[in-house]
Amino acid sequence: RQHPPPRAHLSTRTTRDVRAMPVRIRLARFGRKNAPHYRVYVADSRAPRDGKHVEIVGHYDPVAHVDGHKHVGLNIERIKYWLSVGAQPSDTVARLLGQAGVLPALPRRRGGGEVRGFAASASASVGE
Repeated sequence: RQHPPPRAHLSTRTTRDVRAMPVRIRLARFGRKNAPHYRVYVADSRAPRDGKHVEIVGHYDPVAHVDGHKHVGLNIERIKYWLSVGAQPSDTVARLLGQAGVLPALPRRRGGGEVRGFAASASASVGE
């Protein structure tokens, strides 16, 4: 009995499989209750916070030590690579990268999250 030839034109892959996955650089929480410790990692943006990752590129300890400093360790070379191929950092990671000099520093937010001076000018133009 002969088998039919394979059908090359019928592919099981969809266009979704071929496209590049949206990649984020973000934090995964570790540690115990009231003593957090984070890993900076690269992952598909659809993966859960502590879920599957592509690569670990650093760590962050937000609890100040005896000397008053928070500890951050980053693999700058790999982070620059991932940024060059289109990975988007989360807000917190972008702040950390700004402090490390990898990205331009983001402006600091004040109080309720409004940009200083913006609310005053917006309310003045509404009243006119």
